[in-house]
Amino acid sequence: MAVWSLLDGFGIFVFALSGGLAAARRQLDPFGFLVLAFLPAVGGGTLRDLILDRTVFWIENPLPLLLVVIAATLTFFFSAPVARRERLLRWLDALGLSVFAVLGARRGLIATGDPVIALVMGVMTAVVGGLLRDVVCSELPLILHREIYATAAVVGALVYVLCVHFGMDGELALLPGAIAAFLLRAAGLIKGWSLPRPPGAAA
Repeated sequence: MAVWSLLDGFGIFVFALSGGLAAARRQLDPFGFLVLAFLPAVGGGTLRDLILDRTVFWIENPLPLLLVVIAATLTFFFSAPVARRERLLRWLDALGLSVFAVLGARRGLIATGDPVIALVMGVMTAVVGGLLRDVVCSELPLILHREIYATAAVVGALVYVLCVHFGMDGELALLPGAIAAFLLRAAGLIKGWSLPRPPGAAA
C-alpha cells in the first residue's frame, strides 16, 4: 500500500490547493485559507470514518493536516502563479478523485464487508469535501453540475467492488478502479462529456 498511501497524500494536497484557490478568489484571511483548504482535502474521508465508527484518518496520522497547512500557505502567498496552473490542477484533481474513490471503497469494504456500503463510502470520500467547499463559498457544488465528476467516482468505486467480488486481491483491485474513474473524468475534461438535462430543459 506504500504507493497508494503516497497517492492518497498527493490527492489530499491537490484538493487542499483547490480550496486555497477558492479562498484566494474571495480574498479571505489566512484562517479562511486554512478552512477552505481543509474542507475538500479531508472532509469526505472524515465523514466516511465517522459513519464507519473508525478513528478519523487525520487523527490516526496527522500528516494530512500538515499537507493542508502547506497547500494553504502556498496559495496564500503565491495564489496568482498557482491559479495560472488551474488547468493542470484540474488534471491533478482528477487523479486525486480517482484515488480517493477506490481507497474510500476499500475502507468501506474492509469495515463492513458490504459492497453497497463500500460503493457509497468511495463516492463520499471522493466528492463530499468539494461539496462542503462549494457550499461554504455559496457556489453551486461541482457534483450538481452536468459535468462528469461524481459519476467518475461512482464508476471507479463500482469497478473496485466488482473486481473484489470476482476474486481479485483487494490491493490489486485498486488499480482498475482508479483507472476507470480517471479515464471517465479525463473524457469529461477533454471531450466536454456531461450528464443529460431533463427533457424540455433550456440549453
